[in-house]
Amino acid sequence: MRKLIMTAAAAAVLASGPAAFAAVKHTTGTIKSFDGTAMSLVLDNGATFTLPQTFKDPGLKVGEKVRVTWDMSGKDKIAEAVKIVK
Repeated sequence: MRKLIMTAAAAAVLASGPAAFAAVKHTTGTIKSFDGTAMSLVLDNGATFTLPQTFKDPGLKVGEKVRVTWDMSGKDKIAEAVKIVK
């Protein structure tokens, strides 16, 4: 019985592996540049994000602190949400 439980637990951990790598990430930083036409956002730490066509600008300005929720698409970081942090 113990062997069956350990096997089931190991299978559950292995099955959840790909989901863990696909998890959405969060980055906080200060805006270095924002281009609403090119749909790009660069933070002071060098992180560059592509914004989706559906992005609604909450009033982003250079020098403002933001929290970016993002995920990878190939080699690009795609911002899913950008929130101004006070």
